[in-house]
Amino acid sequence: MESMLNKLKSTVTKVTADVTSAVMGNPVTREFEVGRHIASGGPGLCWRIYNGTKKSTKQEVAVFVFDKKTIDRFQKFEKDQIVDSLKKGVQQLTRLRHPRLLTVQHPLEESRDCLAFCTEPVFASLANVLGQWENLPSPMPNDIKEYKLYDVETKYGLLQISEGLSFLHGGVKMVHGNLCPENIILNKSGAWKIMGFDFSISTTNPSDAEPKYTCKEWEPNLPPLCLPNPEYLAPEYILSVSCDAASDMYSLGVVVHAVFNEGKPVFQVNKHDIFKSFSRQLDQLSSISPTVLNKIPEEVREHVKMLLSITPNVRPDADQITKIPFFDDVGAVTLQYFDSLFQRDNLQKSQFYKSLPKVLPKLPKRVVVYRILPALTSEFVNPDMVPFVLPNVLLIAEECTKEEYVRLIMPDLTPVFKQQEPVQILLIFLQKMDLLLTKTPSEEIKNSVLPMVYRALEAPSVQIQELCLNIIPTFANLIDYPSMKNSLIPRVKSACLQTSSLAVRVNSLVCLGKILEYLDKWFVIDEILPFLQQIPSREPAVLMGILGIYKCTFSHKKLGIPKDHLATKSLPHLVSLSIDNNLNLNQFNSFMAVIRDMLSRMEAEHKTKLEQLHSMQEQQRSINISSPGSQSETTTSPPSSGKQIDDIFGSTGANGRENGSAAAPAPQPNRMSLTLEEKQRLAKEQEQAAKLRNQQPLAPQSVKPANSSNAKTKDLTSSLLNSMTSLSAMSLAGAARPAPAISTFPSSGPMMGSMGAPVSNGFNAPMGFQAGAMGMRPGGAGLYGGMATATSTPNFGALAPSQGAIGQTNKAPDLSALDSLFTPNQTKVTLNQMGPKAAPGANAPWLSQFGSAQTAQTGAQGAAGAMGGVPSGFGMQANPFFSPQNFSQPAAAANLSQSGVKHSASVNNDLKDLFG
Repeated sequence: MESMLNKLKSTVTKVTADVTSAVMGNPVTREFEVGRHIASGGPGLCWRIYNGTKKSTKQEVAVFVFDKKTIDRFQKFEKDQIVDSLKKGVQQLTRLRHPRLLTVQHPLEESRDCLAFCTEPVFASLANVLGQWENLPSPMPNDIKEYKLYDVETKYGLLQISEGLSFLHGGVKMVHGNLCPENIILNKSGAWKIMGFDFSISTTNPSDAEPKYTCKEWEPNLPPLCLPNPEYLAPEYILSVSCDAASDMYSLGVVVHAVFNEGKPVFQVNKHDIFKSFSRQLDQLSSISPTVLNKIPEEVREHVKMLLSITPNVRPDADQITKIPFFDDVGAVTLQYFDSLFQRDNLQKSQFYKSLPKVLPKLPKRVVVYRILPALTSEFVNPDMVPFVLPNVLLIAEECTKEEYVRLIMPDLTPVFKQQEPVQILLIFLQKMDLLLTKTPSEEIKNSVLPMVYRALEAPSVQIQELCLNIIPTFANLIDYPSMKNSLIPRVKSACLQTSSLAVRVNSLVCLGKILEYLDKWFVIDEILPFLQQIPSREPAVLMGILGIYKCTFSHKKLGIPKDHLATKSLPHLVSLSIDNNLNLNQFNSFMAVIRDMLSRMEAEHKTKLEQLHSMQEQQRSINISSPGSQSETTTSPPSSGKQIDDIFGSTGANGRENGSAAAPAPQPNRMSLTLEEKQRLAKEQEQAAKLRNQQPLAPQSVKPANSSNAKTKDLTSSLLNSMTSLSAMSLAGAARPAPAISTFPSSGPMMGSMGAPVSNGFNAPMGFQAGAMGMRPGGAGLYGGMATATSTPNFGALAPSQGAIGQTNKAPDLSALDSLFTPNQTKVTLNQMGPKAAPGANAPWLSQFGSAQTAQTGAQGAAGAMGGVPSGFGMQANPFFSPQNFSQPAAAANLSQSGVKHSASVNNDLKDLFG
């Protein structure tokens, strides 16, 4: 690595030293920076060509330097002759101005060590391109070494030389005298230019129609730099010491031969015996062999043969050569037209630029980039021509590399980005926006390209806004996210809300829908979806555009809409839009399809969430069961939602419990996998819990009847109940009946039997009434749901220890039965239902089911004791709805007892009719 660096350093030092030694002290260096050695040219390739720049304007130039050290081998007078000859050629070139002649930027400057002058930027001489590499830098530049001439370049180059000779012969009346590849220079654009006027001959009678030229006799003893190249000289130069314009045409013929034969002239000349060589050449030219010209294109071969004629009058002149069919190539004509554009008016230029895109693909890239492109960009100063020139420039940019685009095209395009008139400029740029964003550097995109897009969105022209909105999605992936989020999207939204054009509004929605995939989820939810609710119009196209954005957001795998947003914002908005009267059937169906999809996903997501929560709760319960702290408790799975509803509102037979016949569901087994020790511990816990349930509850003793021999404090509650029961018994007809069995009084549904299973009394417990003795009790605060809910006192008495003699085992009361009393508000009773019914018969046999007043009294006392102080009922007078008249119905005698009242199943139905 170090050796490579040292080698590079020595090379750079050597080149710098060469440049410094070559031009040190020359006045040219005051105004120009001399750069790298790039080529050689001029007579004998004696001029070294360097690239350079003007210090004041940074304008690119070529610096021609002749180092006097190269002629140190000559005598002083010979040196002076060489220097004088070179100076004459440069001075003559400086005086002449023509597009086909090399343009001098700074005249010749002489110093002690060198001659130097500056010209337009140069690539190389034609001799370098054809393989003559004398006086070139070492190592050889690859661009010269690999340079190959295209046919269009050759044709147009020869045409340019012919036009240059036409100017010299017709306009200046001058013979060049040394036309050869060394004196033909290819400039930076590839144009062929004439230089090397060291041996030019001007006419002696410029005013005469027929100019006369005086030719010097060939002097073999002069230094080679003081003589023209003999291989390109016409025979009359040497043999008859005469010349005219036709002599240059002979030289042109040899140049044509050299171009198509790898730089070789027609004949090799022995410079030591020049006269003998030319005599032999003259004989060969008189009968030229076809093999000599076989590499020359057939369409120009005959004209080259005429140019090489030994008779000057036979040779075509320069004007005639420019008109031969060989130069009627489309590429050559196109390049020729570019060179004459300054002579055309705007109409002619516009017509030419319109047809140019058809020609550009047929031309080589090098010709297009270095010849045509500079001519096109020079037209950017004319705003009227920009719409015609710009498509061609962008077409060329597509074929360029990014580096070529940045170096050759972008500097000229940057001012055009800011032009707002004519409006076609903006349209053209929008159509090629993907190209600009691909090849333009990011900094320039932010400073020039995107501001142009923003101007288009805010333009007053509806057509420009529409085009811009249609094109934005095609290059949205090339826009950086901050610019899209902070600049582009707000302008699209503004265009949608503020425009009065339906097309712009719809295109804005379509544009947003197409670029959603380049935005992040929360930006869409926070900025795009709320914006949709701000759109004022309700045209079908607008509504479908809104639907499209919702659908794209909802269905896109990267975006999606959360279920909370679906439930609270998206679905309400879509539902309100779906019933708009402007929509047709298909459009409505589209709305409903999206709404159904949203509902389905929302349902699925929320159901999944609830299932996960339920699973977590189940797992937690299982953990609690197996934990040591829960030895006296058992955990059962929560009832399903349907069972909860049935337990609260109930319906006979609806849940499989007809007249209390169904037992409680068995507890769900624990689904967790338990070890043997855990199962043993669980079995012990269950056994202990069963023993606790079977033990006699710690409840106060039931109150004895009044005639008990054990005197105790009088129970006011039982006294009140006694008197109320007596009053009720007196109000009812019929004699005292024997006390029925306890099984006649089934307890309320939620009450627990001896095995903990719920037992039904035949009526629906939640309906607010229980079958029993004559009393009803209010349920306390919160028990009334707009009406009283009663519990029968005999059922409580059945749970008291004083009833143990009847044959039932005393069990601990499960107070959870009271929970069923705290039910939601019952259906309100209408006045018609509360009205009096037909009076029952004189006898009321249904009362015999409830026993005597004394039995009811005893049952009420037992209930009070078992409940631990819960107040007993107030009797039938306490509840205005509990009256036999309210429940009696005129029914068939088969269903009526002696008192004419229905049995329990019918009463159950009546209660349902009354309270729903």
